[in-house]
Amino acid sequence: MTGGRLKRVADYVKEEEAFCFTYGDGVSDVDISALIAFHRRHGKAATVTAVQPPGRYGALRREGDMVTGFTEKPRGDGGLINGGFFVLSPSVLSLIESDDMPWEGVPLETLSRTGELQAFEHLGFWQPMDTLRDKNQLEALWAQGNPPWKKWA
Repeated sequence: MTGGRLKRVADYVKEEEAFCFTYGDGVSDVDISALIAFHRRHGKAATVTAVQPPGRYGALRREGDMVTGFTEKPRGDGGLINGGFFVLSPSVLSLIESDDMPWEGVPLETLSRTGELQAFEHLGFWQPMDTLRDKNQLEALWAQGNPPWKKWA
């Protein structure tokens, strides 16, 4: 579980003001410097990057049973999700009780409930790589020579 893996870094980050972590199953053009600055400005224990999920299916506009328009794979419905880029105070690691505790469960819920979780809104590129379809889409973007998440030379 992500929680257990995070807990294992506690000794390495205990003297730090904050540390960053991300999941390994997605890519983005999140401005990490801006994310860290946001975290410092707000002074909370944790900051999560909030992203709009990519659309997966074409959307129909309807009036009754008549289709009045069609939008091919629009971005999500406007709701934001956990984009998997975090800045954390080492103290949040105490919320992880065991190796098999998911980070996305009790720890994030506790931080949210106690007002210690800020959301850094990122409306740029973000794409998960959860399926073969996702992998193929990301590889196609890479093959085009200018993938949106590649910010290094």
